[in-house]
Parts: sequence; structure tokens; C-alpha cells
Amino acid sequence: MAQAAAARLHDSPPTSPLRAGPAGRHLVDVTMLFSPKSGGIRRYLLAKQGWLRRHTRIKHTIVVPGQQDAGLPYGIITVASPALPFHGRYRVPVRTRVLRERLARLTPDIIEVGDPYHVAWQALAVARQRSVPTVAFCHSDLIGLTDAWFGARGARAASRYIERLYAGFDLVLAPSATVASRLDAAGIRNVAIQPLGVDVEIATPQAKDPGLRATLGIAADARLLVFAGRMSAEKRIRDLMAAASLLGSAYHLLLIGGRRRRTLAPNVTLMEYQQDTRELARILASCDAFVHAGDQETFGLVVLEAMACGLPVVVARAGALPELVDESVGGTFRARDPFDLVRAVDRLFERDREALGRVARQRAESCSWDAAFTQLIGHYWRLMRPSNRGLREMHRAG
Repeated sequence: MAQAAAARLHDSPPTSPLRAGPAGRHLVDVTMLFSPKSGGIRRYLLAKQGWLRRHTRIKHTIVVPGQQDAGLPYGIITVASPALPFHGRYRVPVRTRVLRERLARLTPDIIEVGDPYHVAWQALAVARQRSVPTVAFCHSDLIGLTDAWFGARGARAASRYIERLYAGFDLVLAPSATVASRLDAAGIRNVAIQPLGVDVEIATPQAKDPGLRATLGIAADARLLVFAGRMSAEKRIRDLMAAASLLGSAYHLLLIGGRRRRTLAPNVTLMEYQQDTRELARILASCDAFVHAGDQETFGLVVLEAMACGLPVVVARAGALPELVDESVGGTFRARDPFDLVRAVDRLFERDREALGRVARQRAESCSWDAAFTQLIGHYWRLMRPSNRGLREMHRAG
């Protein structure tokens, strides 16, 4: 089903010569899901900003919440926002008029929104005022999250909300066929699949540090499993912990993403969140296998990063993860089943892990940021064509 949706929904943008493309145009990204310790969305935006500077003449500004108003155009601008209650990672930009004014003063030529919350509505208001195209990147599966928390009734309400919101955008990007299918089922038609990528020069098997285990006090002969990401409910950390307990002392589980380093169990170590991508690559490349029990991933960026580091991977058969992982690079297990996770890990270590790691690396190399952003620029170029302005006005009027 996912593959069929991909074939039907994916509208490949025209290839555009990058340096001869939309010179001097101003792309503005805005989202509330960006903080010093956030994950995939932050890495995507920072990687995009660096890539645009190196390869295009497009000006780029990222607008996000922060402790105070700060920043300059063509960089990162923060809008003073209070921290989200009970969740110190993110902030909520409650000064919506200020947010709209700052977006308008940037005089964007195209706006991309990275979350489906109230920031998206403010961006749409500015875009209508300036008659500029808008892109929504569906990084979060709001329908799936609502279903998990509130059941089918909540999922239906979220589906109606998403349909109403995304109807105002010129293009909705889905990072995977799984998300595209979800959006299609919600009645959203202006969808294209836009995968994320990985920096294959930073995330590489050569980043391996032979001294990592000694530094962490992990036995040299332990089979070292690793996971990196938020220590949140949807990542199913408790399933990883349960599997580590069942696997016993022959294995050690390294969790990356905590506030401080500590021992959670005799064979489980929690490490601090790694903001530096090179440091994250060093740790990943020094482990034996990557495991991911999350069942609501919309892409699985960290899985791709682990594969680029030459690690075989074991993931839950849920969300978009099976689109990245099959038996040639590792294995899958039944979601929310620690016993099946244990069986998948045992099977992995009975195979040629070096061969699996080589295939994983090759697959990651075909999913570089360069390939992803070249495709993304095609979407932007098409939307910013002057000939599309009339169509955009008709779409919004309708």
C-alpha cells in the first residue's frame, strides 16, 4: 500500500540548475519544534542551511522560538517564547502578532513550515498577505499520535484538523510513503514525498573510536547495542530496556539522549544528548548494532545515520522504519514486543554483521543530503515560478 501511494502521490519536481536557479530568493523556515536538544527537524534545518549556502544563491532564514528575541536575516532568528509546560525541550511562541510581523519583515519569497500547530496558521496569514508560496513539511504524525493517546475519535478529529490546515498550503511534503498514505487517507491531495538525508562524510565507519567502551566502563567483549533519540514514550525506551534485561550480560545497551550520563541497569548506560553530529557519529560507529523500538517514526533519520556509520540495524515493523530497513541491512521485529526484539537481535548476531554493515553503508550513501536537497530545490523552484502565482491565488480563493 505504501509503495502504491508513493507512486501515485510523488510528483517529481523539474530538475533545475542550482547556481542558475532562483538567485537572491529568500526561503524562510519556521517551526516551534526546534531547540538546542531537539532531534531530526533541527538536523534537517541546519543541514539545509549549510547546503544552500554551499550550493545555491538562495537566502535562508530559520525562525524558531527561543529565550529572547535575537538573530539576523539569513541565519537563525529566535522569537522570545515561554517553555512548554512539563516539557523543557520546546518553547511555544505565544506572541503571534510579533511572530507574524517578524515573518513579514523578512520579505520571504517562499515559506516552509515544520509543524502543524498554531505557528503554521501564522505563516499562512503572512503568505496570503504577501502572496508567496507555502510548503508544509509533515515531520510529525499528528493523526497517529492522537490515535495513540485518545483513540479513534481523537484520530478522526486530528484528521479533520490536518485536512483543513494543509488545504491552505501550496505543497505538503511527506518524508516517507507511510506519511503520504496517511495524508492521502485524510483527504489531502497536494502531497509529494520528500525523503530526508544524511551527511555521509560525517557519519562514516571511519568515525569509530576503539576506546569508547573503556571510557564508558563497558566490557570489551560485550555486544554493544545503541539507540539515539528522545527518551520519550513514542520511542518505546521501556521495550529496549526490557530487551536488554532479557538479553543479559553478554549485551550492553547504550542510550544516547539523556540529560546526564548514568547507569540505568547493569547492562544499560544512558548518555547525554549529543548536539555535535561528529560526536554522535563517533559513538554510533563504535557500537555493534543499532536498535529502534519506536512505532511512530515518520522517517527514521537516526536509523539512516547509523547505517551510514556502517551499523546493521534492528527496528520495529511500524511507522516508516520498514521503508529503510530490510533483511539485507539487519532485521525487524513486531512492535511493542520485547521478546520478538530479543529474537531479532540474537538472529542478527548469528549473521555476518560486517557484510550487513557494508550494505547499510551503501544504502545510506544513496540517501545523502545532497540528493535530498537537490530534489527539494526542484519543489521550491517550481512553486516560485511567476507562472504559478495565478494558480496559487485561485487555489487559495477556492
